[in-house]
Amino acid sequence: MTRLAYLLTLIFYLMAGTSAAAEMELMPSAAPVFAATLADFDGKPVPLVELKGKLVVLNFWATWCGPCRTEIPHLIEAQEKYGPRGIVFMGAAVEDNADSVRDFGKAYGINYPVLMAGKEKGIALLRALGNKIAGLPFTIVLDRQGNIVAAKRGIMTPALLQKTLDPLL
Repeated sequence: MTRLAYLLTLIFYLMAGTSAAAEMELMPSAAPVFAATLADFDGKPVPLVELKGKLVVLNFWATWCGPCRTEIPHLIEAQEKYGPRGIVFMGAAVEDNADSVRDFGKAYGINYPVLMAGKEKGIALLRALGNKIAGLPFTIVLDRQGNIVAAKRGIMTPALLQKTLDPLL
């Protein structure tokens, strides 16, 4: 029986170690963000290195993405709450048609800047940030030192946004 207990304990610790390693992989380097240049609706390049030194919520989304449509009102509310407190919210549309993204943003009342990542470039950036399946929505939070302090594939709820952002202020 002692040998069985030993083996179970060993398996538990190995699994715990694997879990910790997997969690660390969820916080990739922010270098791909700062190396990227996205475009505004007019095609003007916007280098994301301009975000260095700021608290940033960067949300990757698409107009055709159902969960993105659910999440956007949460981000609009968070922008109203946290924008005046110095947190920069930015959307990165993972699609190629700037006109449809612009129209969508107006219809939804998006109150933060939206840039065009483009489909191909956006997917590559998602993967470089650890989102290997390029699932949307995908949100990263950067601290003032340029580190990713949170990464979430799926909807960022108001409670999760508050839990993530309040300690950064």
